[in-house]
Amino acid sequence: MNLTPDDLLKLLSQNRGKPLSGRQIVSQFQLSRDQRQHALRMLDSLADEGLVRRVRKGLFSLPRSSEMVVGKVSVHRQGYGFVIPEAAGQADVFIPARYMREVMDGDRVAVRVQRSSRGGYEGRVLRVLSRAHQTIVGTYRPGHGYGMVLPSDPALSHGIMLLSPAPGDAHAGDLVVVSIAQYPGRREPPRGVMVEVLGDPADPQVEILAAAYKFNLPREFSTATLEQARSIAPVVREEDLAGREDLRSTLFVTIDGETAKDFDDAVAVSREPGGCMRLWVAIADVGHYVAPDSPIDRDAKERGTSVYFPGSCLPMLPEALSNGICSLNPGVDRLVLTAEMLFDKQGVMLESRFFHAVICSKARLTYREVADVLAAGAIHNPALSDPLISQLHHMSELASRLQAMRFRRGSLDFDLPEPEIVLDLQGRPDQILRAERTVAHRLIEEFMLAANEAVAKFLSDRNIPLLYRIHESPEVEKLFAFQTFLAHLNIGLVVTDDSVSPTVLQGVLETVRDRPEERMVNQFLLRSMKQARYSSDNLGHFGLASDCYCHFTSPIRRYPDLVVHRILSRALSTSKRSSATVNLEELGDLTSQKERRAMEAERDIVALRRCQFMADKVGQVFDACVADVQPFGIFVELKDVFVEGLVHVATLTDDYYEFDEELHRLVGQRRRKIFRIGEVVTVQLVKVNLERRELDFELQGMRTDMASATAGRRRSKKKC
Repeated sequence: MNLTPDDLLKLLSQNRGKPLSGRQIVSQFQLSRDQRQHALRMLDSLADEGLVRRVRKGLFSLPRSSEMVVGKVSVHRQGYGFVIPEAAGQADVFIPARYMREVMDGDRVAVRVQRSSRGGYEGRVLRVLSRAHQTIVGTYRPGHGYGMVLPSDPALSHGIMLLSPAPGDAHAGDLVVVSIAQYPGRREPPRGVMVEVLGDPADPQVEILAAAYKFNLPREFSTATLEQARSIAPVVREEDLAGREDLRSTLFVTIDGETAKDFDDAVAVSREPGGCMRLWVAIADVGHYVAPDSPIDRDAKERGTSVYFPGSCLPMLPEALSNGICSLNPGVDRLVLTAEMLFDKQGVMLESRFFHAVICSKARLTYREVADVLAAGAIHNPALSDPLISQLHHMSELASRLQAMRFRRGSLDFDLPEPEIVLDLQGRPDQILRAERTVAHRLIEEFMLAANEAVAKFLSDRNIPLLYRIHESPEVEKLFAFQTFLAHLNIGLVVTDDSVSPTVLQGVLETVRDRPEERMVNQFLLRSMKQARYSSDNLGHFGLASDCYCHFTSPIRRYPDLVVHRILSRALSTSKRSSATVNLEELGDLTSQKERRAMEAERDIVALRRCQFMADKVGQVFDACVADVQPFGIFVELKDVFVEGLVHVATLTDDYYEFDEELHRLVGQRRRKIFRIGEVVTVQLVKVNLERRELDFELQGMRTDMASATAGRRRSKKKC
């Protein structure tokens, strides 16, 4: 066993308050005699560094939590940093720049908390326990020796000195990948070897490759995966139909975006006697083609999810599956796992059943097409059959029932705008728009929510373990802060038993709808929420006001959905064959982490495209509104271009502004000018920083007739 200092620290942490002898410590690991001696020397070294305390002769324990903190480093652009502790309840520890020379952003470190010469407390890094970066993407700069690589990530301030010549195809200014051979020391820069030349940083495809490296996203499928994908028949065979219901005559359709290529779901609706409506949600039966622990499955698990960038995608499954045999393309037979549900007039589910089937989608519709049909109220369209148009109207009616049912139980709907980036032929941003969210989007959203919830209830009622999608209730401290914030707006919020029901919060959102303070309240509530995640424990979904929820409807692009498919298939099977056990708790943590990684990468590229779009607009003036307020300035969202940037507080020279945390606003101390979310302003773009993905603005003007959110007397419909 290759024992590390971290292993010793973790063992002592598990026995905090109980000193252990060196013999007791090394006996917990399977070590040879030489390895035990090495472990004891390592223990003495940790004690000399202050990471371990010698409490009595031969006995060791961890220092008090107030003396030592273990966590990840977050580096500030000015050189200092903070350690975010792993242990709950510990405050972040400030690390002065002079103690940061051996540390890189994201490293896991142990720090000793000590008094600062300037008063207060600060941390000193005792040891780097694990490194966050083994490879780094950066810009190649020839020069002294073999040259150097300047990291693209602004949080990584160390230039990497090259230990060997760059490959012949590397040119000055190219984006490259360097493998770190020596990490930074107190007086030595990090050193490494160039392992790949990505190319011209102005090439959009190179930017995607750089993002994949930066966020550790798998770029290539394994050879075994590609071979397995090629071996899968590209069409549904007769033997695949055994045990499946034949729904090929049912009027299934897919409804997706204009550029979508992977169609997970197809839907159909029929009107039943008594005003009830029956919904079929057919989901691609990926589990039929991807067996557990097969090469494709291992690669899919490592990816966790497809990652979508403007104009490109890093798929979870090989294209032969994601866009081919698993995709519910129109006019071809496809294998599906189907949820069939019956709803009454109030949108309450009366019955459900789940089964394997084969379908043939009758049409590939886009959100825009469906929205146009429903908006026109027409019953005839030359491009669509009359039965299909009739079904679309039935779908819209059912979706309205389901939405009303969700709202009655307290489901929260923030309806947040998202950017739609339109690229030119070279892959550069040509327009940035607010993505349109139509009745067609809501229709599919309601059907997918209903299917996800029905599957979770079916499995949970039978005490079958599954991977839930959970959203925990907000922390009580944040609820009380939100309560105080609302009180200043003359809005009451009752927090009982240190909690609040989603129905109460939904009432608050309804209260401020179309009022000047609507955006401000929505933003504050969003910041109070926890992030949804995957878990083997059913903790409910607070935002949806659902007692039981999972992800089932997107197995082509989300690994948790594939896991739920397999669990549901086993539950439906009459076979008594045992199946491989899955550690759902571990899988929940893993897939949640993969999801966060994908979201960070997607946001990074969207932020880059926004900056690229604005790069030639420095000096221009824009109408905007305040989207967020922080102690260091105000974030503004432009009216005509869906981009956001910062007006730093240092540029507000007409007064000295202080941050009012309770009301989330900046207040001028002399003139009492106030900046709050929703204020209409005029700003000038002064700087675009592509590396940091930042847009800097300066204030040019402010609407003085903006209604006061605290007074709540005017009811202007003006919103940004």
